Amino acid sequence: MNNEKIWGIAKRRGFIWASAEIYGGASGFYDYGHLGTGLKRKLENLWLNYFLNLGNYHLIDPANLLPEISLKSSGHAEHFTDILVECSKCKHSFKADQLVEEKTGESVEGLALTEIDEKIEKLKITCPNCKGRLGKASFFNMMFPVYVGPKGKEKAFLRPETAQCVYLNFKREFETLRRKLPLGLAVIGKAYRNEISPRQGVYRMRELTQAELQIFFDPDKFDNEIDFEKVKDYKLRIMFADDRKNIKEISCKELTDILPKFYLYHMAKIQDFYVNILNAPTDKFRFYEKAGKEKAFYNKIHFDVELNLETWGGFREVAGLHYRSDYDLSKHQEGSKQSMTVNIDGKKFIPHVLELSFGVDRNFWSMLDLFYREEEKRVVLKIPPKLAPETIAVFPLINKDGLPEKSREIYNKLKEKFDSFYDASGSIGRRYARADEIGTAYCITIDHQTIEDDTVTIRDRDTTKQERVKVEEIEERIRRFMDREKILDRG
Repeated sequence: MNNEKIWGIAKRRGFIWASAEIYGGASGFYDYGHLGTGLKRKLENLWLNYFLNLGNYHLIDPANLLPEISLKSSGHAEHFTDILVECSKCKHSFKADQLVEEKTGESVEGLALTEIDEKIEKLKITCPNCKGRLGKASFFNMMFPVYVGPKGKEKAFLRPETAQCVYLNFKREFETLRRKLPLGLAVIGKAYRNEISPRQGVYRMRELTQAELQIFFDPDKFDNEIDFEKVKDYKLRIMFADDRKNIKEISCKELTDILPKFYLYHMAKIQDFYVNILNAPTDKFRFYEKAGKEKAFYNKIHFDVELNLETWGGFREVAGLHYRSDYDLSKHQEGSKQSMTVNIDGKKFIPHVLELSFGVDRNFWSMLDLFYREEEKRVVLKIPPKLAPETIAVFPLINKDGLPEKSREIYNKLKEKFDSFYDASGSIGRRYARADEIGTAYCITIDHQTIEDDTVTIRDRDTTKQERVKVEEIEERIRRFMDREKILDRG
């Protein structure tokens, strides 16, 4: 598959493009067009509907700006870094570990600066731009500083992740939600990272959207507070740290000797979300264990969620599941001098955190990659109908004989129920082709027979088959089609 073909559709049809494009674009920043926004919002809503219904979980909307002291307490001021190398000739900066990984195809996460330098020298890696010699690797803090107030004396940062905002709000939410655990707080919003060299489109961005759920719990009780029986036989697709060549399919029950039940339960729910809600092919999905130096030091257990995407050259991270223990709340208790201890049935403790973290932009792109098809006579985006930015297209067969007026009448009623658009430009074949290319699930065509007997044709995007139905039955028939998709999802 040609990455440029999808980008061509994305730009031409209104999905996504570089920000400030008329000035040459801004590296690492992207604007969503009308179709991209529709797809992105539906993806976010599916995520919310699925994960917030798993328990006592709630959506909040914190500020994008965080005071410096909070990020010193969290460790971001010191540890939110990337490894930088600079070309001695053209002075261009690069992400050092990325250059090594592109050369070897292997992850180098967790290596020390001296180890990175040794690999660059051994592999004879030079500047990708001018082939100049690369300097020594150094740490670079990725946060965007902001100076607040009329004289800019108060230092703050654009939030590097949404998670910290949740930890800062935990105690207040715990009190307002009647002091019950487990408690989940979700955020869908922007995070800001001053990436050294953003590449591969939306995979590495400087302004990105995250969908994160932080679950606060008592580690001694959480296993008994989830319904493990429902997932015990569910087979997870996992690549373990001690075997980087094979994906194993193992039931949750078989893994209870090495992973907590609460962790396995949420692994099963994440895989179910991708395979049965987003319709990602099962063989394109896996959990990737990070261990040792690969995982963040505060994570007790860390699995990335990866999808095999042709445009990104194989399995790439799109989400993660992290058992962060009580690290975050303990750090904020220490820095703020405010107690994060809770009292549940006489037991006093600082809650532990399980984090479900999803990159919305990466998952948005995944839908374009996974469901793009080039068939014999057409290009079609076969995304699930529930994700289609436009569920329905309404077409008059020709622009005369009262067909446009009848089409507008039908369109005006349907747009109140479904995401719809009206198109009367070009031949009916060209209009079908445009609708297929943007993933429109169903096309409704009004022809001369419509005037005679008040029936229309509904064309299914995936099969191209057409069915004749009464105008008053259109809504019910479309909903039946959508319900059929739900049944197929769960089957």
